[in-house]
Amino acid sequence: MQNWRSCAFMVSRMFRLETEVDKDRRDLLRRRLRDTNTAASPVLRALRGTPHERESPLHVWASGPAGDLAGGLVGHTWTTWLHVTYLWVDERHRGAGLGTRLLAEAERLAAGRGCTAARVETWDFQAPGFYRRHGYEVVCVIPDYPPGITEYTLTKRLGPEAGTRRAHPG
Repeated sequence: MQNWRSCAFMVSRMFRLETEVDKDRRDLLRRRLRDTNTAASPVLRALRGTPHERESPLHVWASGPAGDLAGGLVGHTWTTWLHVTYLWVDERHRGAGLGTRLLAEAERLAAGRGCTAARVETWDFQAPGFYRRHGYEVVCVIPDYPPGITEYTLTKRLGPEAGTRRAHPG
């Protein structure tokens, strides 16, 4: 188990760096960064004080006949984007289209919230092919994240115009 000790050292005569975990300062930093970003971006400024300013959770669950968890999707919507954080289907139910149904329902709900695009991160041994088959396109590849594994970020346009795009095989 890692020991999270505080460590401080002088960077110059004016600044001291510390490496302790500090939730209060983390929250202060987050607020200040949000304020800086809002001041610099007309898009983010327009979001302030609106329902789209914050992420809204989006969860879709599938239960088996006995009420057990067969699969689920956890994500959130923010501005006009759906972000799929987790999508999992129990091994006993894979290949039956449950993952497709979970993803389609999340996209439907997100579109109802005004989302026009979706994004997901997945590793090479997980589901990049699944997402490509459902119209997602690879926009970023990070090799060795973690070492020996490749991470993919994929995006998809949602809505009527998305239906004209063919899903990629694979």
